[in-house]
Amino acid sequence: MPSVTPVGTSRQNSTSAYNLVDSYEGSTFFDGWDFFEYADPTHGMIRYVSADEAKSSNLAYVRDDGVAVMTVDTTTTLAVSDSEQRNSVRITTKKSYGQGLFIFDILKAPHGCSTWPAAWLVGPDWPSGGEIDVVEGVHENVYNQMTVHASAGCQLDATKSLAGGVTLRADQNPLEMFTGTVLETDCDATINSNAGCGIMDYDTTSYGAGLNDAGGGVYATLWDNVGVRIWFFKREDVPADITGSTPDPTTWGTPRAYWAASSCASSFFNNLSIVFDIVLGGDWAGATYSAAGCPGTIQDYVANPSNFANANWAVNSVRVYQTS
Repeated sequence: MPSVTPVGTSRQNSTSAYNLVDSYEGSTFFDGWDFFEYADPTHGMIRYVSADEAKSSNLAYVRDDGVAVMTVDTTTTLAVSDSEQRNSVRITTKKSYGQGLFIFDILKAPHGCSTWPAAWLVGPDWPSGGEIDVVEGVHENVYNQMTVHASAGCQLDATKSLAGGVTLRADQNPLEMFTGTVLETDCDATINSNAGCGIMDYDTTSYGAGLNDAGGGVYATLWDNVGVRIWFFKREDVPADITGSTPDPTTWGTPRAYWAASSCASSFFNNLSIVFDIVLGGDWAGATYSAAGCPGTIQDYVANPSNFANANWAVNSVRVYQTS
């Protein structure tokens, strides 16, 4: 595994238009989050636990090196016949945000059969407040899927994709294009089984075992009047301005995903909170379990705690920047 240098470990002399307003990291990482204690809205085979239970059972803790860890229960054997649920964690920032730059430094993300993790942003009164999925996938997927879910009227402009060998023209702004592959163009959460308008990042280090084996990476999400953009940087490619806590998105080149405000206005998103979760089964992973080549039944698989050694997040930091 390559050496891992978290973002923000050095400061450059350059200036930035973005000011750091919140930093979730180190020993106080969990202080700024609420633990979700309700039934999983995506119908997963999990029980979300309180902050006290998560910390007492080591489902949420900060390592000696300052890395925040979130995991599912890996010790309890469940009774399949009783449809028991495996304990898991879902956390949401106490604060919500208007437009800004959200930088996730992820050391490790969950993966494995039946596992459905996500790091995302969501507004109130879903879907009217909008949702931006920054890191998401299921089972042993090796590619990251980035998706917007919104109310009716929000569309993904597929003409801005450079996927499939499309070359950037001289008259095109690289910051107003994207390199990922379009999955759907209608972001309306009330249709297409809430598929949203997704963009796939066909980089094998962007998700799953490939991400973890490469020492993780950095995902930067910029939400402004131009639209919503997501960049992914391999650990060795993290820009110096991110490392130096003076981020300058104008220097980062073409993002992996871009939902232009011209087809999905920024007003579709408001008061976004940051969320991490780990679902087992549920509407996506449950429906695709067999097709993904996973063994036996999902009920039997989830019942066995030895199957979830890789079902954990390890997060160096989440930083929120806003303009003056």
